[in-house]
Amino acid sequence: MGIKRFFATADNTITNAYKPDLVTRATGSNMGASDVLEVFSIYAQVSSSSGLSSEESRVLINFDITGSTSGSVKSTRTSGDIPASGSVTFYLKLYNAAHGQTLPIDYSIEAAAVTKSWDEGYGLDMDEYKDPATGSGGAGSCWTKAGGAGDWKTEGGDITTTPAYQYSQSVGLYGAVDLKLDVTSVVEAWINGESLLKGTNGFCVRVYPSSSALERSFYTKKFFGRESEFFFKRPVLEARWDSAIKDDTGAFYLSSSLAPAADNLNTLYMYNYIKGKKTNIPDVGAGPNWIMLSIYSGSVDNSKPTGSKLQLPIAQPNGGVKAAHHTAITGGYVSAGVYSASFAFNSSSVTTIFPLWWTASSDQSTVTEYHTASAVEVKTFISQDSDSYPIYVTKVTNLLAAYESNEKPRFRIHTRLKNWSPTIYNVASKASENIIIEDAYYKIIRIADDLEVISYGTGSGDESYTHMSYDKSGNYFDLDMSMLDQDFTYGIKVAYKFDEKFSEQKELFKFRIERTMD
Repeated sequence: MGIKRFFATADNTITNAYKPDLVTRATGSNMGASDVLEVFSIYAQVSSSSGLSSEESRVLINFDITGSTSGSVKSTRTSGDIPASGSVTFYLKLYNAAHGQTLPIDYSIEAAAVTKSWDEGYGLDMDEYKDPATGSGGAGSCWTKAGGAGDWKTEGGDITTTPAYQYSQSVGLYGAVDLKLDVTSVVEAWINGESLLKGTNGFCVRVYPSSSALERSFYTKKFFGRESEFFFKRPVLEARWDSAIKDDTGAFYLSSSLAPAADNLNTLYMYNYIKGKKTNIPDVGAGPNWIMLSIYSGSVDNSKPTGSKLQLPIAQPNGGVKAAHHTAITGGYVSAGVYSASFAFNSSSVTTIFPLWWTASSDQSTVTEYHTASAVEVKTFISQDSDSYPIYVTKVTNLLAAYESNEKPRFRIHTRLKNWSPTIYNVASKASENIIIEDAYYKIIRIADDLEVISYGTGSGDESYTHMSYDKSGNYFDLDMSMLDQDFTYGIKVAYKFDEKFSEQKELFKFRIERTMD
């Protein structure tokens, strides 16, 4: 899937700013029900016998990290929808809310983990601060109080002093920027129950202390809150990772001197489904035994494997064949119920192979065969005498007109050459070769206004979050529809990468998100 968004469960603006009378501070005010969040630092608006006064406004924001519901970050990881620690990056994202007041520039903004639980509250007034933190609507947090949990130990919110859980972003001369911070370290600490954090209490967002200490004002930065009518401007905790599975079953190549070592390496996958769910094989991957793979040639009609295990060459550094002429490939655990093995193949006389997955006890006395895969065609690399640039026709073969927001469909991509010339057989069978694109990406736009809901993630690591997978049936990707607003039509755009250049395909594939029926 590559990307998952978790929406805020609570947010509030707290402040010690002066009310319009410039006498009374609004330290007891609450703005938990406002659809806008505000951060500022004001210097020398009011002076007194004690000197010039400073005023601040900060944002508290929380997410469901370890809750028991299926929507929490921890439960999502447990279900396998996001990968394990070390394979995913979490970003805190707040979106700029335009306004007519002075916009701060040339400063830094900080998000730090809150170490005390707090209540959101029901206040709305962000101008005259008339809504108290306590009242008929229930308790809420403010500058001096966390709410039902009592007073803050430090006015303005109790936050961690651990640098690893404090994050900052520099804002240059263009102040109308969104906030995007890599907060992976604190999210993982929350999931693991780090005692120093005293629970999962979210973030405090403020003008960075070194900026607010300057003898100047930074007034005022506003973000959209979780109650905003603008669905894609609401605060999110965004998980990103490269989820691409590159299963070479449909793009298996004979080793060639034309190709570098990395391109001579083929990776095959095995998927273990039990009652419709990907499930770990007992004692394999996480246990004492390794998953192993051996290769057989095909029978005369290539309908089944035959003969002895084929000998294979070493393909280091990432191949699973440990010595020349070995017949066993050491595989590895990918994720729940998914295993892979990588190797080079140099038997030029064999045009079809059959992979056999197995394991053995530590003393090799017991061998257990798990799965014999269907036939895999061995392809060859071919050089050419002209510098051609292919043009493709792309189609989503299983696209539906509408989906519900609780669905996570898999979109299958069929790609063929535009100038494909069918033979008589092709015409009769109405089939064309589905070309696998090694580096294919997608983006999602909202049709009504061309808003990029999910942009192309074409970087490396977690920035390759829209990188498509492929298997013997072609390219594909999964999409969590809960990230999309209901009652709107969206479009899928596809781009391919060749020779470090990206080529966006002209096709647009539309679908609608229907309101989920409870």
